[in-house]
Amino acid sequence: MGRSYAVKGRKKKRKLHEAAASDAGPLAEEAEELPLPEEAGGEDKGKDEEAAAAAAGEDEEEHAAVEGLPVVPRPVDAKRRPGAIFVLERACLEVGKVGKTMQILNSDDHANYLRKQNRNPADYRPDIIHQALLAIFDSPLTKAGRLQAVYVRTEKGVLFEIKPHVRMPRTFKRFCGLMSQLLQKLSITAVGKREKLLNVVKNPVTRYLPVGAPKIGLSFSAEKSVNLFDYVAKSSDDEPLVFVVGAMAHGKIDKEYTDDYIQICKYPLSAACCLNRICSALEQKWNIG
Repeated sequence: MGRSYAVKGRKKKRKLHEAAASDAGPLAEEAEELPLPEEAGGEDKGKDEEAAAAAAGEDEEEHAAVEGLPVVPRPVDAKRRPGAIFVLERACLEVGKVGKTMQILNSDDHANYLRKQNRNPADYRPDIIHQALLAIFDSPLTKAGRLQAVYVRTEKGVLFEIKPHVRMPRTFKRFCGLMSQLLQKLSITAVGKREKLLNVVKNPVTRYLPVGAPKIGLSFSAEKSVNLFDYVAKSSDDEPLVFVVGAMAHGKIDKEYTDDYIQICKYPLSAACCLNRICSALEQKWNIG
């Protein structure tokens, strides 16, 4: 006797349900074992975090690099002969808060920032004083121990002294970092020592100059034109010479405290070129190099 169609239909339906359940089981297990998908932009976010960490590391390295300055070996001058003193006037070294950091303002990196404050970017040239200092400290005059001191006065009237045995930063970025630290902390010490190599001091600069030393101001606008080599050769060998040079883009130095005000070329010279000429004239006078 054959089975009824209703029984056959129920069994067939039960088999289909069991087959569907058996197929769904492994799929559910596989779904649990699959890793969760990463958030959108997760890889980019990780890269951004790594870049930020690297930038922070660079800032820390740069900050650590200017924590102290290296010094050069001091030449021994047994005769203690008089040397040269340089006063660099109107240097453009101004600290401004750009973003979250304090930086030395310059016309290349902060032009928009300066225009927003109604300032002329062309007046912000800290590279001039950097080149001028390198001209002095790289000269044979300094290496021979005949540099006595260097004084720098900024446009804002801040006066600081630089010791003769300082090794100045070679790159402009490191120099700006050093000047920013100096103007905020008021002094820079030697590496591993307490000696102050750069130090902010009180005005006027004349209180630090030797008594009786001739103070010579140099400017293209001076009426008295001289041959610098002959001029220096006629000076006394028993007293130091003080040279006052401008370290600004435009303008003249204050000649109130100078004894003589001279022009050494019929063409305008940069501060670095002017200082190179002075060092060469003194080296010839004192038979250096």
